Amino acid sequence: MAAPIAVAIDAPDIETAARWASSVAPHVSTVKVGLELYLRYGPEVISTMRGANRVSVFLDLKLHDIPATVAGACRAVARLRPSILTVHAVGGRDMIKAAVEASPDTMIAAVTVLTSLDEDTLDDVGMRGTTADAARRLAVLSVESGATALVCSPHEVSSLRAEVGPDITLITPGVRPAGADRGDQARVATPEEAVSAGADLLVIGRPITRAADPGAAAASIAAALRRAEAASA
Repeated sequence: MAAPIAVAIDAPDIETAARWASSVAPHVSTVKVGLELYLRYGPEVISTMRGANRVSVFLDLKLHDIPATVAGACRAVARLRPSILTVHAVGGRDMIKAAVEASPDTMIAAVTVLTSLDEDTLDDVGMRGTTADAARRLAVLSVESGATALVCSPHEVSSLRAEVGPDITLITPGVRPAGADRGDQARVATPEEAVSAGADLLVIGRPITRAADPGAAAASIAAALRRAEAASA
């Protein structure tokens, strides 16, 4: 069974993206296409990465605009059949509702607080309270607006699970195997910690894609998750 991992395919070109996707697909459930790669190659990158792989595609565009524009963008990408599409929760209730209504066959995931942000940064942009408080408020707003998934730091998974219940998919970036470089992430956890806290899908990029063998790196993390699951059973 594929591990609940979305590999962030932040490749320098479409050929590398396709190669990475093929190498990790036997081991993980999902590959994630971010804004940079999508803007460089457009819809072609989705079909190229999907290829013959039985893997879900997570289109991480973090849409944030007026409701009508976001709805139009969601309809525009619907033909690509992404399993997950992200919007920014700070876009508000009407925007999230518009995205959900325009994407009946796609899971809309609302991004709460980016894992690159800390409380000083939130204060700079005028968001009151702690990162945990901000994530909770945005999570509740998003679910009330129809979002069926949330993107949050591993540090907020446990509290958000208690807040929104078992039926909402929690997606966690900022996941790093023990000893890996934190990169530009401020709030991180290991894959085992994130799953134990209640995460449903782990977003992991550079620890896999910058490895000498991305497929082997994905397999190793997947195996560690299976061992942790067996130990806790």
